[in-house]
Amino acid sequence: MHEVLERRAPHPPSAMGRARLFDHALGAYLGLALGDALGATVEFMTPREIAQRHGVHREILGGGWLQLKPGQVTDDTTMSLALGDALLRGQREGRPFDAKLMADAFVAWWRGKPVDCGNTCRRGIMRYLADGSLEGPLNEGDAGNGALMRNLPVVLATLGRQDRLWQASLEQAHVTHHHPLSDAATLAFGEMLHVLLAQAEPASALPACKGIADALVARHPTFRYQPYPGLATGYVVDTVQTVLHHVFATPDFESAVVGVVNEGGDADTTGALAGMLAGALCGAQALPKRWLAKLDRSVKLAITEQTSALLALALQP
Repeated sequence: MHEVLERRAPHPPSAMGRARLFDHALGAYLGLALGDALGATVEFMTPREIAQRHGVHREILGGGWLQLKPGQVTDDTTMSLALGDALLRGQREGRPFDAKLMADAFVAWWRGKPVDCGNTCRRGIMRYLADGSLEGPLNEGDAGNGALMRNLPVVLATLGRQDRLWQASLEQAHVTHHHPLSDAATLAFGEMLHVLLAQAEPASALPACKGIADALVARHPTFRYQPYPGLATGYVVDTVQTVLHHVFATPDFESAVVGVVNEGGDADTTGALAGMLAGALCGAQALPKRWLAKLDRSVKLAITEQTSALLALALQP
């Protein structure tokens, strides 16, 4: 899987290239938040329950088991923002991609009493607080999707630097999740995002992304997503299968995200990841305006500012 992308130093893009890069990077980040907010309403429901209550769930309504306000996001988005803040702090303090800063950011996020925190994330944060270790031992219980869901800031900060993508992705992941399937999914999605942000045309980006997905399946056949197994749990394999099935079948942003969240299960995370990939493909300008109008304003502002700062970090010599 790691041979798919050529190792290269970043080249400063033209003004037009920078504008396109920002639009598509912002599309990925806002897409993550939109999918999170849409999916949270139906998290832990079955497709039949969703159909009975909503028909096809396609509007940002809030509610759900967390009783969210319309446009409010969950740990998928807020933990990503915490990780992004750690990367930018590392830049300011001369400690680039410092794993301790990442772990400290997760602690601060958790102490801020987020609306939700997955059990594996909580366990990893508590371990770090107890013994200072930045990585737990390999654990069969760590094959959840928590490391994958929050890795977008690392992807944006490492554009053009594949070795740094792999290293920083695994370091942030292992603070809470240390499992080969979690690692493989996190790296594969990072590589797909690098392709989507580097390619000017979807016609060339999608086949390259499918090539990365095929390499993931060849390496770990359990990720095979065609035919779609129909499970959308927090297990990282189910998450990846659900997201790839819908994004590759319907790369239109709204269709992909609506399709994913109506599978139910861990719908905030599958929605966030589908929105991230589809948003990177289409760009922020193409995101549904009615959804953006509902998204929490402070979240939109934080995402916009962080996207710009992370891209500046990536484009440094």
